[in-house]
Amino acid sequence: MTALLLGVTGCGSDAGAAVRPADTPVPSAAVIEQKSTLAGLIALPRGYVADPKHSTGPFGTESYIANFSAEPALDRALLLNAGLTEGYRASRLSPDKKKRYVIQLFKVATPAKAKILQDGFWSQEPRNHPFRVPGALSNAHASYDAGTEKNEAIAEASIVVGSLVALLSVRQSAPLGTSIRPDTALIADLAVRQRARLTSNSS
Repeated sequence: MTALLLGVTGCGSDAGAAVRPADTPVPSAAVIEQKSTLAGLIALPRGYVADPKHSTGPFGTESYIANFSAEPALDRALLLNAGLTEGYRASRLSPDKKKRYVIQLFKVATPAKAKILQDGFWSQEPRNHPFRVPGALSNAHASYDAGTEKNEAIAEASIVVGSLVALLSVRQSAPLGTSIRPDTALIADLAVRQRARLTSNSS
């Protein structure tokens, strides 16, 4: 099983791109990130560091589909139906670089549509190993990844607060023959912290 919605990044040709006037400044990534109203709502693991191989920042429907979606057609339908207004993704590495934590926030049109989006994302894969996370969907799984030829362990959770959906996951891998377990304690702690932060913001 792969971690929840950890997609692959694609790139395309810019041959057909419109020409930008010379006097129009191009906004930097830092400027774009500052405009996100969701960036300040993210709860991150203590001691984890920046992840140079995976992006952090805002996204919309099309950029999410292009960069993070494992099921593009289905995810586009889900996001359009939900009326996504803004998204934000953050990725961090544990100090020993063995674990990757990813959180994605989706702000949609209504609380009812947030619940539909949560259910739509969660049902894309079999998730039969829940663990205790109050007020959240959760799953933990360890298996062999044929692509990397390593054992992989994933713990994940999904919460809804108002019109916000949060998807949290932590993934780690180890050489074949090495026993590893999903870090359910980290996800349980962060899910509680993330819910508290979102609830405080909405009150």
